Amino acid sequence: MAINDRERTIADWHARQGNDWIDQMLLGGMLKCAEYGYRMIFELVDTHSDHVERELGATIAALQPDGVILTPPHSENAQITEMLERHGVPFARIGSTAPGAGYAMTMGDEGSARLAAEHLIELGHQRIGFIGGSDEYTISAWRQQGWAQAMAAAGLDCEGLCAPGDFSYASGVRAAKALLDAAVPPTAIIACNDQMALAALDTAVARGLNVPDDLSLISFDNSPVTRFTIPQLTAVDQPIAATFAMAVELLIGTRGETGPDAPVVVPGTLVIRGSTAPPRGDARG
Repeated sequence: MAINDRERTIADWHARQGNDWIDQMLLGGMLKCAEYGYRMIFELVDTHSDHVERELGATIAALQPDGVILTPPHSENAQITEMLERHGVPFARIGSTAPGAGYAMTMGDEGSARLAAEHLIELGHQRIGFIGGSDEYTISAWRQQGWAQAMAAAGLDCEGLCAPGDFSYASGVRAAKALLDAAVPPTAIIACNDQMALAALDTAVARGLNVPDDLSLISFDNSPVTRFTIPQLTAVDQPIAATFAMAVELLIGTRGETGPDAPVVVPGTLVIRGSTAPPRGDARG
């Protein structure tokens, strides 16, 4: 059984925002389950509900799952993980490295953000802005850390180059405006997800900026929409399907046995497209 955040999932469905996180988790999880003769059930649980334990308890009693895959922020919700442990239900925690029960798994968010920043640094960018994600998700902090590490390793200053976001398009617009309104604006921006990258692209175009000549952009997620923008967006490809397939492998393959002690990392990759280039005036351009 895979559990996802009800509030954010339903909001995305209503907004028809083109996020293929669920498609990818179903692709990886359902196909891998089928290989072993299992079936994956998809459930939504409200992270902020005061009745999360009762709601999840009823779900477990009704479905009696052989294992559970938790997505952020459920993967770090102690109420949920402790309840699954009490019921003896094996589970995988995607987007969590915290000690405790269950198989901790990540998609290498910190390393992926580092890859994105290093790509821009190699192109000659020195002022690289970053649009952060929701504080509710640990992955947001990991991505920011990766960007900051790459900047520090190159001897570049991060001061005034990080703007808060919450994964929504509206927050991406606010963050992009804040970065571009700076006395010395960035020549490149990394956004913590595709929606905020789209917002940054639209904001730049509305100001008469050319992407990538005036501003390079990199996104996280690499959902289908990144290939239908002008220019197409360079993006960190999140290995969502592969991570869910690995979670299924762990839950089925280690039944009754001890799984890996250290967090399992399924690293992302950087897909380079038309939204990144050397900054205007760079000799390599």
